[in-house]
Amino acid sequence: MRGGMGNMGDIMKKAQKMQEEFAKMQVELGQKDVEASSGGGAVTVKVNGNKQVLSIKIDRELISSGDVDMIQDLVTAAVNEGLNKAQEMMDEQSKKIAGSMGLNIPGMF
Repeated sequence: MRGGMGNMGDIMKKAQKMQEEFAKMQVELGQKDVEASSGGGAVTVKVNGNKQVLSIKIDRELISSGDVDMIQDLVTAAVNEGLNKAQEMMDEQSKKIAGSMGLNIPGMF
């Protein structure tokens, strides 16, 4: 019976370490950013690893076109692509942490 309790202690230590690693990862990801664009670069978005939009740049010629619907579509596309890239960056880091803990569970991340 004692062996079972020791195993539970190890599990709790691993869980605590993983929680600490994920908290550290969140801080680090907040300091990294990705860029995405749409419309051949007419709209560029910068997003950090915490999926916060940092900036949106719209080409002046696109604005001059006056095509509001197209501008909205391109901004939406660029933001979504930026958020997807940030999620991929987060997933990659999560897999590294889980792998270092011996938790390679298919479909987990």
